[in-house]
Amino acid sequence: MHFRQRIREIRAGFEPAFWVVNASELFERVAFYGQNTVLAIYLNHNLHFTDAQTGDLTGYFGGIVWFLPILGGALADRFGFRRSLSFAYLILSAGYFLMGSLGAPWMAGVRGALPLYWLVLLILTVPALGPAIVKPVVAGTTARASTENVRSLGYSIYYTLVNVGGMLGPLMADAVSRRAGLPAVFRVSALCVFLMFFATVFFFKEPTRLGGQSATNLAESFRNFKTVMGARVFYIGLFALILKVASLVLRFHVPVWGWLIVLFAMLVSLNRFMWFLVIFSGFYIVFWQEWISMPLYITNYVNPNFRLGLLLSVDPLMVICFQLAVSYLTRKIRPFTAMTAGTLITSLSWLLLMPGRATWLFVAAMVVLAIGEITQSPRFYEYVSRLAPEGQQGTYMGFAFLPIAIGYAVAGGIGGRLLHYYGEVLHKPERMWWIITAIGIATTLLMWLYDKIVKPSATHEAR
Repeated sequence: MHFRQRIREIRAGFEPAFWVVNASELFERVAFYGQNTVLAIYLNHNLHFTDAQTGDLTGYFGGIVWFLPILGGALADRFGFRRSLSFAYLILSAGYFLMGSLGAPWMAGVRGALPLYWLVLLILTVPALGPAIVKPVVAGTTARASTENVRSLGYSIYYTLVNVGGMLGPLMADAVSRRAGLPAVFRVSALCVFLMFFATVFFFKEPTRLGGQSATNLAESFRNFKTVMGARVFYIGLFALILKVASLVLRFHVPVWGWLIVLFAMLVSLNRFMWFLVIFSGFYIVFWQEWISMPLYITNYVNPNFRLGLLLSVDPLMVICFQLAVSYLTRKIRPFTAMTAGTLITSLSWLLLMPGRATWLFVAAMVVLAIGEITQSPRFYEYVSRLAPEGQQGTYMGFAFLPIAIGYAVAGGIGGRLLHYYGEVLHKPERMWWIITAIGIATTLLMWLYDKIVKPSATHEAR
């Protein structure tokens, strides 16, 4: 095919909605990763939460961000992409603005009415709801607003812009925080998504629904959720959630042994697919330390003036530059083998922080971490798609977010407590990275055992 002919196909193959939604996704990712760069430091330094509380709050925020897209697509289908996307950007801008205003004088009355921990927990919930709608709308628009012959290119553009936003967000946070302080980063993030609200309202037109495609309602999403998880796990999880909420509202204490019984009941009820997702969550427990404990480790124990935003831009820059090359080099490796190797590489990256506190060691750690990420990430989605029974690919791909959400939520609690124990108690904070690496190695071993013992059928995974 001639180059000019391909250009004509590309120009004709995408509806304007594709370009609008992907441009807005770029700004949304800049806003998300910008505030995420400073979130842990802001909670710890500005709002004076302990390391453990900071870890819990950041883990809670990230867990919701990555869990709700499993259900968010149904809301987008129900209310329409344009209406859903504009609402998501509006609620994101409000949430980020409130986070940056927690220390403002006009918030004094609210701060006095509620304990600060619960106030922050409540406010963090607001922007966490936004990506639950943005992600399925952007992916859905890319599918609907592109013809078959350019759809693969459309997803490549989407994935690239996500990583460009992931690179620019920390750079924005670095520039803004150095000139105007940490709260200003949240306000700039709010401005970014607020502008996208107007872009959506004025320029985004509802894309054409693909032929034969029907909308998924929320009830159907819950039924799919229960089907994939298994009925027993679904109801046990629902019971645990209700119990947790009731204990917080009614202020009664559930003993540790009670939660252990619930956890044991869930584990023995898991099906093979859910076991895989739970095991693979270990990768994200290790990976998300980049955004949770590493910023606190650097600012509290290495250098309070460290250019953290520059460091956090290394990972997405590596993805942009080397994803295609690594994918090509690993194309003949089985998906599960590539995922296992990526988990091990990412886990070992944290050992580079052990020898000393030189800047180049942190950069090297981010480079190795990124190599692990780009080794496993595309193969993970390939593997999940092959496990899905016929007609359930969409449901199973939605569950690909579950390990990311579980990993983020658990990573916060683990990272904050490790930093407290090894930093504030033992005064040897670098030792925490031995534990993080050990979690990753244990995950690698469990994945190897899963692959050897469970052995998914050859129809689901090409050997």
